[in-house]
Amino acid sequence: MYSPRFVMLAALLTPLAPLGAAQAAPPRYGRPATPEDIAQWNIDVLPDGAGLPKGSGTVAQGKALYDNHCMACHGPDAQGGFKDRLAGGIGTLATDHPVKTVGSFWPYATTLYDYIRRAMPYQAPGSLSNDDYYALAAYLLNRNGLLPDDAKLDATTLPAIRMPNRDGFVPEPEFRHLIRSSRKK
Repeated sequence: MYSPRFVMLAALLTPLAPLGAAQAAPPRYGRPATPEDIAQWNIDVLPDGAGLPKGSGTVAQGKALYDNHCMACHGPDAQGGFKDRLAGGIGTLATDHPVKTVGSFWPYATTLYDYIRRAMPYQAPGSLSNDDYYALAAYLLNRNGLLPDDAKLDATTLPAIRMPNRDGFVPEPEFRHLIRSSRKK
């Protein structure tokens, strides 16, 4: 009869036995990324707007898109649903009850465009057009009092918006060169 220690040791080592043979050939998962694959994900937008695509959108277009794609999670007028509140809160960060929203907390309007294009709508990120993302950004900036009702955003007007908390952030040292080099362009 084998001792319980021997049985336990054998049980622990048995799954490791094939590892010597498996190391001869690496596992073959997926395939190498093509330039087209990389281009689909290489969509970052820098604070100064470098990387913004062609296109444009208005506040009115953004409201219709928001009502169809965003309101279920973020509530009417971006004031709060079961997900983050997106509007309001400007001037509250230094209070006992800060309200962190796009308008009160985010340092760059271009970050808004970049984020919603990458991550929204929640159930189908990246499924809207560049024009739609400009329109959604316009609507959210309007809801925060940063754009008038008749505003139109594009790659020129979006980076020109100065967010209320722009000076509330200090870039990490390893990223300062990116912001400096993008400002030289």
